[in-house]
Amino acid sequence: MIPFTVIDMQIVIGSAVFVLGSICVLLGIFVLVTRGYSRDIRALANHTARLGQKGMAEEVTGLVRSATELVGALSGLVKTASGAGLFLITLGMVMIASAYWVVTQIQMA
Repeated sequence: MIPFTVIDMQIVIGSAVFVLGSICVLLGIFVLVTRGYSRDIRALANHTARLGQKGMAEEVTGLVRSATELVGALSGLVKTASGAGLFLITLGMVMIASAYWVVTQIQMA
């Protein structure tokens, strides 16, 4: 069995939490960059806007209302993806700060 001292355990815990925090930050950045406002969402928003304009020109209120609801849903989708990315980044920063705190608590003999 490998003998672990308290100092070794603090270093292992600090390192593991730091690595996990770094992964969370990178995942959060990835989510913000890729999921925030992707090409597909922009294309869908453009088509919906054209559909809404056509509906207003032809005075089709149901079509305009549906297009408005779709644009609202797209906006909510972007906000949700951005919120998840920001949460991951915040969680990662807290984990990195916690790892720093654990390492600074090491009492060298």
